[in-house]
Formats: sequence, C-alpha cells, structure tokens
Amino acid sequence: MNDLSPAERYSAFRSQSRSAAEHPELTRFREVIGFELDDFQVAACEALEQGRGVLVAAPTGAGKTVVGEFAVHLALASGRKAFYTTPIKALSNQKYADLVRRHGPENVGLLTGDSTINGEAPVVVMTTEVLRNMLYAGSPTLDGLAYVVMDEVHYLADRFRGPVWEEVIIHLSDDVQLVSLSATVSNAEEFGDWLEMVRGDTAVVVSEKRPVPLWQHVLMSSPEPRGKPRLLDLYAGHVDPTDPGTSPPINPDLSAAFRSGRGGSRPGDHGGRGRGRGRGDRGYRGGNGRRADGPSGAISSGRRTPPRFIVIDALNADALLPAIYFVFSRAGCEAAVDQCLKAGLRLTSPQEEATIRAFVEERTAAIPPEDLDVLGYWAWSQALARGIAAHHAGMLPVFKETVEDLFERGLVKVVFATETLALGINMPARSVVLDKLVKWDGSSHVPVTPGEFTQLTGRAGRRGIDVEGHAVVVDHPALDPVALAGLASKRLYPLKSSFRPTYNMAVNLVAQVGRDRAREVLETSFAQFQADRGVVGLAKQAQAHAEALDGYAKAMSCDVGDFGEYMDLRHAIKDRERELSRAASGARRAEIVTSLENLRRGDVVEVPSGRRRGYVLVLDPGEPGGFDGPRPTVLTQERQVKKLTLADAPDGLETVTTVKIPKAFNPRKPDARRDLVSSMRNALGVLADDVPSAHSTTSPSRSAASRAARGGRAPVGRRSDASTDTELARLRKALKAHPCHACPERDDHARWAERWNKLKREHDQLVRRVEGRTGSIARTFDRTLDVLLTLGYLQRTGAGKSGDGAGRIRVTDDGRWLRRLYAENDLLLAECLRRGVWDGLDPAGLAAVVSTVVYQSRRDDAPDPYIPGGPTGRLAGVLDDTQRVWSEVDDLEEAHGIDATGPLDLGLVGAMYRWASGKGLDSVLRGSDLAAGDFVRWCKQVVDVLDQLGGAAPSDKLRTTARKAQDAVMRGVVAYSSL
Repeated sequence: MNDLSPAERYSAFRSQSRSAAEHPELTRFREVIGFELDDFQVAACEALEQGRGVLVAAPTGAGKTVVGEFAVHLALASGRKAFYTTPIKALSNQKYADLVRRHGPENVGLLTGDSTINGEAPVVVMTTEVLRNMLYAGSPTLDGLAYVVMDEVHYLADRFRGPVWEEVIIHLSDDVQLVSLSATVSNAEEFGDWLEMVRGDTAVVVSEKRPVPLWQHVLMSSPEPRGKPRLLDLYAGHVDPTDPGTSPPINPDLSAAFRSGRGGSRPGDHGGRGRGRGRGDRGYRGGNGRRADGPSGAISSGRRTPPRFIVIDALNADALLPAIYFVFSRAGCEAAVDQCLKAGLRLTSPQEEATIRAFVEERTAAIPPEDLDVLGYWAWSQALARGIAAHHAGMLPVFKETVEDLFERGLVKVVFATETLALGINMPARSVVLDKLVKWDGSSHVPVTPGEFTQLTGRAGRRGIDVEGHAVVVDHPALDPVALAGLASKRLYPLKSSFRPTYNMAVNLVAQVGRDRAREVLETSFAQFQADRGVVGLAKQAQAHAEALDGYAKAMSCDVGDFGEYMDLRHAIKDRERELSRAASGARRAEIVTSLENLRRGDVVEVPSGRRRGYVLVLDPGEPGGFDGPRPTVLTQERQVKKLTLADAPDGLETVTTVKIPKAFNPRKPDARRDLVSSMRNALGVLADDVPSAHSTTSPSRSAASRAARGGRAPVGRRSDASTDTELARLRKALKAHPCHACPERDDHARWAERWNKLKREHDQLVRRVEGRTGSIARTFDRTLDVLLTLGYLQRTGAGKSGDGAGRIRVTDDGRWLRRLYAENDLLLAECLRRGVWDGLDPAGLAAVVSTVVYQSRRDDAPDPYIPGGPTGRLAGVLDDTQRVWSEVDDLEEAHGIDATGPLDLGLVGAMYRWASGKGLDSVLRGSDLAAGDFVRWCKQVVDVLDQLGGAAPSDKLRTTARKAQDAVMRGVVAYSSL
C-alpha cells in the first residue's frame, strides 16, 4: 500500500469501504481468517453473499475451500444450516476436523455412514451419498438448510459416485444455495450453464493461476556411478512455466541429453553462456546454493533410471522435500520404501524420530498385539521413524491416516503413493515425483492423461510455505521429453457426466413425483444437457455426409444397369461366405468343447501347441457347460498346476493314457507334484520325450505329425460348405448374369460404390447417435421402469393395466423397501430378499453372502474360492441360489437393453465368514492375497449393505440377523478404522 500514490491509496480505500458496505459478512469473515483473499475467492464470496449459487473451478491448492467455509460462516451468521459434502469418507473426516477447530465441536457434526457425531448441528459434514439418502427419505434434518457445499464436484465424472452428485443437485430445494468447488476443468462454463438451468442464478468463477508457481523438471541419472542425479528443466529458458502455452519448446540441454543418451552436458556445450549456463538453464539452485545438476558437468555414457532412494537423496540435498513420489503400483510403493530402508536412508533428526514413534504408538494403541505382525506394523513404523512411508488403498486405514497426519506436520518427508492420494486428501508437498507416465487401469497399461498429470502434480507447492513447487518426472526408457512437455502444458480436463437412472432412484422418483414428472426431472440432468448440446455438432456432420453420398451415388451410376443392385449381390455373396465360415468355426469349436468335457481325473493328454504344450495330467476336469466349456486343472511336466482353456486346444484333446491320482494328493506340496509327474512319465513310457514341453522350441507341427504317426486322432476337421452350398451358388450365378457384370467400367463403379457404402454405414450410425442422444436418459428410465414393472416393484393403475403403456404407475409394497436399498446392485439385493434366498442364514453366513455382491477381485485369474461347509453345505446352497437370481436379473436386463448388474465374486466369502465368526486377523488373511487395508475397505462396504438390509429386509428375523452380522463385522481393525 505504501508503494501506491496518494490517489491510488484513496481509490483503494473507497473500494474497500464500498465492499464493506455491500458485503458486511465477507468483511467480518476476512477479519476472522487472518489472511488476504485472492481475487477469485473475493468474487465467489461476494456472489454468495448476494444470494447467488457459485461454481468455483481452480487448481489444486488454490484455496477453493475458503469459499465453502464462507458459506458455513453465512449459515451460522443467519442462524440457518450448512451441509459440507465430500465424495469420500476420508475427506469428510479431514474437513470435519478443520471446521471443529474453527467453529467448535458444538457447532459441527459428521455423518459418513460409519460415524454419526452431532448430526443435528447447524454445520454438518457428510458424504454426498448421505445427503442423497436424506433427500429421498424426506429427512427432518433438512429443515432450515440454507447452503450446501459440494467439494471436489469434478467427482461428478466418476462412474460410481458421479450419479449421486447429479441426484443431489437436481433434488435440492430451490431455496438452498449451492457452492460447487471443482478442480480446473476445461468446460466449467458448460457445467455452469447447466447449474444455471437447474438451480437458478449461478456465478461461474474460474481461476487457472496457481498460487504457488510450478516448475517442471526431468531427473536424469548421473554420469558417474556414484554421482548425484541431474535435475534439468523441462521447458526452454524463455518459457514461463506458469503459462507455457501449447506444446512449448523443451530445454535444449535436456533434448541434447536424450539424443545422445547422456545424463547431462558440459556447462559450455551450448555456446559458453557464462558460468556454465546453457540456453535452457534457468540457473536453478537448490537449498545449499549448488546447481541442481551437479558441479562436474561430466558427460554420461548412457541414460539410466536412477534408483528411488537415490532420487530422494538428491531431492533432500537440494531442499526439495517433503515430496510425494507417485508409483502406480501398491507393490511398487512398498518396494520403494523397502529399498530406501535397505539403503540406509534417514530423513529425520533424533528429535523428529522420537516424536514420530510416540505419535505412532498413540494412534495404534487400540490394535491388538497379535495383529501387529499380520499388519506389517514393525516395518511400517520403522520406515515412518526415518521419515519414509507408503500410501495406497491396500493399507490399513489407521495406517494411512497416521501417514497423512505425520506428512501434514512435516515429520514424514517422502510418501510413495498410488494415484488414490490425489483424490481429495489434503497433503501438499514441496515436490511431486512421477515414477513413470503410464499406469495400469485394471485391464491394460495406459498413458497418464493431461487431466491426471495436472491433478497429480498439483500437490506440489505449499501455499504460505513454499515460494515455488516442483514437478519431477524420473527418466525412464519410454520417456519422450517432447511428449512430456505437451502433457504438462495442456489444461484439458473436461467434466463429463456419468449419470444413469438406477432402480432405487426410479422407485423413489415415482413414489415422490410420479412417472411423468420423474421423466422431466431426469431430462434436466447434466448427462442429458451434454447429450443435447452434442447433437448440434453431430447433425451438421450428418448433413455433410448426406451431400457427399449424393456425389458418390452419381459417380457409381452405370449406363447398362442398376449398379446398386449389382453391389448388393456382391455384398450378399461376402455375407454368405462369412456365414458359412462362422458355421464351420462353430462346429470346430463345439468338437473342441466336447473333447474338454470328456476329460476325466487321471487322464494324461497331449497339448500340441501354445503355452501349455506337452503332456499334462488332469487333476480336476472342471465344470461342464458354458460357451467356452470347462477349464480343467492340470499338472504339467514342469510340476506346475495350471488351468487349460479353449485356446490351449485349437485341435481338441485326446487321452493318451491314465494315471491313478492318490486320494491324499495335495497340489500345494512340491514333493507330491514331483511324485505324480514321475508316475505320469512312467505311464507314458517312450512317449514322454516325444512331445516337447512348453519351454521347448520344437515346432508344434512336428508334434502333430508324431501324434498322427502313433495313430492318434487327427486334428478337428476344417471342412467348408462353400463348395456345396446352394444359396451361395445361386448368388454367384445371379452376379454373373447381371448386366453390370459385363460393364467395362465395372471396377471404377465398384470403387465409388464401396466409398458410398462405407460412408452410408457411417451416416446411418451418426443418425442413430443423434436419435439416441435425444431423450436418452428418459428412455433409459422407461426401460428401468419396465424391469421394475415386470418384477412387481411397480404396478400400473387405471387405463394402463391392459398393457398399452398409459395410466399411472404406483410403487408396490416390495418397491417401498427397495427404496431403502442404495447399494450399486440394488435390484439383486431386493430380489434375494424378496425371494427369501437369505432367510435362515446365521450372521456370519449373511455377511459372507453379502460380500459376493460388493466384492471385486483385483485379479482375473483368482484361485477357486474357499466356501465354508464345503460344496454341499448350507452356505454353498445359498450361494448357488444367489447366483441363480443374478442370472435371471441379468437376462431380464439384457432383454430390456439395460447395462447388466455386475457379476458375483466369491473371492471374499471365506475370509468374511471367518471374520464375522470371530476369528483373528491372522487366521482370516492367511493363505489369501488380500491386503489388510483392502480387507477393511471391503468389510466397510459389507457393513454399509448390512445396515441397509437391517432397515429394508421384509422379515423381522432377517433384519435382526443383518444387524447382528453388522456388529460381527464391525470389530477389531474394522471398528477402529475411521475411513
């Protein structure tokens, strides 16, 4: 202020006075918080005090939550209520603690499903699902509600949580002001337009400026074996890292290092720019005043990926800690911590270590001593004492919370984390390190998107602590600096709706507002808003296609006949040939499946090709049925237990000999496998060495030839019916007889006709997309209602009973308790309850069966699950019945064109049953690949569903069993984990 002229100071004084008069509560709020607000924060808060809704889109760490806290301030000042919603329980817990510190525990409550604290307080923090359930239930807690803050609203794009946000936004009372806080998205204005449509006057406040500048670097290995890695700027020296533009030029020093395979360059390599600074070198200095790329400037003979502990050591030497080191693998995070410990890395002082140990002991005091070994407590606490930790979904929640608290206090210096850490939890750092730029998405390795890169690196730079943040990508073989520069400079993070009507939503809407009004409500969703906007562009594209089709039609016209008719004959011939080929393939497949179904325990068969090539012994023939047939469990000549699939037997299988398998045979014992392989070799005799093993380079054709020489069965026939098919012969005859067949320009006409045909297919598909988008949400809702009508959860009344679709629809008694089932597989749960499938189960059995509905294995090739009581026991029978119900629901959904209910997964049944029966954690997890944190997370989801069953089950007995099961699961490590 002292640098301003008298006129400027007077103008600023007048502006502040006018703002104080127009926005008195904002003035009081600014006095309370004790720091200056940024312009975007002021603009959003002023709009809020004027009675408008607000959408704030700003980078991670920019201070968006200040606007949410101002909404809380306004509610308390006016004597009304404010709800602060978040997408995940961990963020709700964190925000609850923040607001309690500011407003006191008497004014703040928490509702997350797991925790209920002071639920009728004027300010309540909750997960979005809790608010959605309140709205459908007409909860009296909504009385007096004036403000709803939706933190991290970009979660609206999340496949599972996203639809809940739109439900809440649509159904909130019109007099509630909505504060939507989002990360920077490229279509904030579009989202704001939708909010304006459904919520009324909404101010859109966008800020793309980070409060702490972010520098982009690549860390490359040192040229010396024991040298320090080199931290090179990503962009050229003239590029502003806070506004790099599109595809900015990269640092020439970095580019030269990549071209030559070097880890760095000599200071004078680029023209002697003085004191060794290259063209792209900003002269960055670490905390010790040294250049970050080391003093020697020697040239490396090649690029190497520096070990993780070396990277941390280098960052520590340059005062760039604390850091979050993103490794897109749980095992990779744990391995990185282990590597740092073995390397002797220590980042804490004796005093910090003592503080950490005391804090850890306090936070984990409730864990039974017998569980500590199972949880990996000792290695975890030892790493924490050195200032090093992992953070991923497989960790016990209380462990993750401890890591978060210690990192926030500056005691933990580096956290190796998966991308889940980027989802909402407030853990800013001075630096963010990315191990690689690809990640596993559950089915394949995919590149990190610009939006994900922005989200991950956005945690670098702590506001009020750091003057700049640093994003570091570690050099690795697949790294392309030009692609990295494009990735880091893009700000594309479009928000796309994932909204879809659910069965629970349908019965609740019909019960509250009726079918017609419900359709109107759903047509106001953001999903339909985006679809309708997209139709405009698609329609223009379709018009261009239509004009091009006219031109192609003229070019393919023929003077001697109808060339379109001639092309139809050609296409019909191709279609018939494909049909015959498919039929032959189907026959071959059926023969192969039959050969698999004919296998018996003890059969020795030859696998002539593929990864299982060689002789194998059938241990378990598997269950027959299904399109792909059984999957026999076999023992290979290498003593490995594997499963055969259709792909392993392209020519079918035949039994060569048989071996008696002892009843006591245990495939897990190496000695038993060795003895059985020896028996197999003895039974084979001279044949044992005739067919190569899977690791041999012998040609499969030689194996087939040798089998034929031994009199074995020939490969499954590959005959074709094309030569004898009368329809194909008729079409070929008609083609030759067509006038256009003799046209001298036939080939030219055919090329234009193929172009016309290809474009016509694209045009038709485009037209279907236009038609499909218009009213798409309402049509999906209609199909959902049809399923519910078929099953009796809804019922037609009045004129519509005859099936003409008219008349009103009402919710039946069964539908009334479906309204209380909010789980993802809501209809499957409802059907199991209604049919009494789960009646008679004890609490442990009910918990185990419920786990099949919520659990999803991380592995596609998970071993056969353990079922307590065996395959003929009570629990196995109930699981079979549940599977049968799922199959019927799946068939019904497919018939009505609805996305199928997810399949059941039995992988957690054994562990959940043992846990709910009171077994210890060691006993529960022994022999499984379940991490303790994963187990706790799945237990929490099972508890959520059991809680719903406790209120929705049609019988008192089952409701009682559900509550007992809930108590049985919510104990030990599950009970004292707050996430």
